[in-house]
Amino acid sequence: MAKRIAILTGGGDCPGLNPAIRGVVLKAAKLGYECVGIQEGWKGMILADAKPLGCDDVREIVGKGGTILGTSRTNPYKKEGGVPAVLETFKKLNLHALVALGGEDTLGVAAKLFKEHKANVIGVPKTMDNDLNATDYTFGFDTSVTIAVDAAERLVDTGRSHRRVMVLEVMGRHAGWVSLYTAIAAGADYYALPERPVDIADMCAKVKAAHAKKKVALVVASEAVDIPGEKKDEKLDEFGHMILKDRGVGERLAKIIETETKLETRHAVIGHIQRGGAPTLFDRILGTRVGVKAAELVHEGKFGHMVALKGDAVVPVSLEAATAQLKTVTKEWLKFADDLL
Repeated sequence: MAKRIAILTGGGDCPGLNPAIRGVVLKAAKLGYECVGIQEGWKGMILADAKPLGCDDVREIVGKGGTILGTSRTNPYKKEGGVPAVLETFKKLNLHALVALGGEDTLGVAAKLFKEHKANVIGVPKTMDNDLNATDYTFGFDTSVTIAVDAAERLVDTGRSHRRVMVLEVMGRHAGWVSLYTAIAAGADYYALPERPVDIADMCAKVKAAHAKKKVALVVASEAVDIPGEKKDEKLDEFGHMILKDRGVGERLAKIIETETKLETRHAVIGHIQRGGAPTLFDRILGTRVGVKAAELVHEGKFGHMVALKGDAVVPVSLEAATAQLKTVTKEWLKFADDLL
């Protein structure tokens, strides 16, 4: 009887998950394993909710967004009996290994399961925020930034037509990589990100100067930036993260800019549009590569590791090290971007 590998996707969805699932399944089949798909992330592992996942199920999903397995933000360590239920599912489903595709939260659970219970887990780094440590890039990031740049350029077109200032709010909870890359690639006049508070005076000065020259100005802001004088709403999810859906950073920055500069200002939030749609070429290839490597690590018995992109190579790194701290925007990157304003 073939050994069985389970695959789950947890946390926010993003383009590249389906190519990664496909990579795991196709390579696992070559190595003599069978796969099952855990439904809705760690919730499915708690409930032992799984479906067979064969090669025919994944052959045509390389260009599809989202995840065919479903996802959730369930944390077994915050559910009564959650961790014992997950461990029982390993036995109930006769699992040889679990490949978990996710970001800091999903892989943080995997890291703890390996450290505390020696569970046979392999991690695959997924996050559109690109904030996982120990890997150069995560799949989902390239697609999300590509979508954000397209939105920014469209906003500039209409802003120029109406002589307006345009504020684009993008995703980014703890790290501002999406905001940073979008601002650089779209030629923004100011960018705001979680790594430093918004400088209202500097922002307004740059916006006024840009508008005077071009009859339009663009500000790109992460959804979780600190605005001086404003208190954050501290509603938290199961992983202890602030829930950001009602913060309205783009709208609030637009009001500040209009008040301080007397320039007509509009804002737009692309939000979950960044998560959906077909993955870019980069994310299709990266997702596929890390999925294939995850199956190989299972075969080699290298549990407790995450697949990382280092230069042009995909290599195993410790799950514990990969989730120990977030990868945030560095001072060098901030200086680089500031020099362009």
